[in-house]
Amino acid sequence: MMVSRQATEIDRERLQALIKEEQAMFVERHPRSKELFERAKSHLIAGVPMNWMVKWASPYPVFVESASGARFKDVDGIDYVDLCLGDTGAMTGHSPAASTARIKEQLDRGITCMLPTENSLYVAEELTRRFGLPYWQFALTATDANRFSLRLARRLTGRPYVLVFNWCYHGTVDESFIILEDGKARARHGNCGPQIDPVQTTKVIEFNDIEALRKALAPGDVACVLAEPVMTNIGIVHPEPGYLDALREITKETGTLLILDETHTICTGPGGYTGKYGLKPDMLTIGKPIGSGIPGAAYGVTEELARKIQEQSSVEVCDTSGIGGTLAGNALSIAAMRATLEDVLTEEAYEKTIPLCDRFVEGVEQVIEEYKLPWTVRQLGCRAEYWFSEQSPVNGGEAAAAGDFELDQYMHLAALNRGVLMTPFHNMALVSPATTAEDIDRHTQAFRDSVQNLISK
Repeated sequence: MMVSRQATEIDRERLQALIKEEQAMFVERHPRSKELFERAKSHLIAGVPMNWMVKWASPYPVFVESASGARFKDVDGIDYVDLCLGDTGAMTGHSPAASTARIKEQLDRGITCMLPTENSLYVAEELTRRFGLPYWQFALTATDANRFSLRLARRLTGRPYVLVFNWCYHGTVDESFIILEDGKARARHGNCGPQIDPVQTTKVIEFNDIEALRKALAPGDVACVLAEPVMTNIGIVHPEPGYLDALREITKETGTLLILDETHTICTGPGGYTGKYGLKPDMLTIGKPIGSGIPGAAYGVTEELARKIQEQSSVEVCDTSGIGGTLAGNALSIAAMRATLEDVLTEEAYEKTIPLCDRFVEGVEQVIEEYKLPWTVRQLGCRAEYWFSEQSPVNGGEAAAAGDFELDQYMHLAALNRGVLMTPFHNMALVSPATTAEDIDRHTQAFRDSVQNLISK
């Protein structure tokens, strides 16, 4: 059993000094990125194309010149091992040859026509084979897939509320930006200009709390539960034994639809957590990696729900339902999804990536044990994360409480300066089919160096 020594081993003044050293090192090595960043400030808000890009631990973002497989090169000519992989968007690796060749073919055959292609049939059939749901529709992002699913759930049940778990993340879905604070629901900190307070639309409880789930659904006013089968965006929080069974049972008892978001948990295997463990959701959403980096997403429903959707839909007003978009289901996205499902996110790919993720976890655990740190690491398929806490959290509240932003910044920046990119929002690493054992060992060495510098006297 590890001894809790964080208070004596980590000196905050030393941590702050190390951050300054790493920042100075970064600035010295990245003059071209700095030049582009300063120029970007004139036309891009905060100098970045999307506001969350300011959260990288470096003084300014690395500007990318090219990316291939599990690596990328920045404009200063520095090569990196990429364990962020677009926060799952590039879980396939960057521009995998098996899919890019077919994506290029589709570019010459047409990009968008607002009409179906034969590829859409293949993708729907393949998603049914992997996840078990017989009917599918397409979107461009997992956010849209989740948003559309919530609208359908309210329409089909006639109920006003949805239920999510504390510190969940389902894309930029208004209803899901809600947390528990001192036991009370409130809008998540930083939530930007919500149309209405999410407390008016959403109930929020802790993951793995069966009694809280039963109590929240008992009034019969919740249209659906939107959940990842394993929480991933606040660290990997696994369901406790029997919890997902209880979730399915209680939702059925109360007439509540169960929507599983597999956008991140597709890291579990070709059919995600649902396919691996035989889950039976009413609806399922997925996006990010299924197009090899080309925007694309999908949501599936049971036969019963598909029938109800058609019965309640009018052709005359179907284009004003608030569901869909002009580019949803476009030929390029669908071709990318087919190529990815057929040739990239295969059984063979997971047979490689999951053992490599095992290697990542073993390397981190060895360093944690060697330096007697009160840290933990958890794994889900080809995804792994570490926390600065002695015990693995069992819900979002515990995971959020275990956060240490200053320590995050140091570990991320130190890794970046040693040629390894981690996900900026948390300490997540993702393994692609192009990742090698040498890439994993490079991270282990960077992790060891960072820890050694942090606790050395």
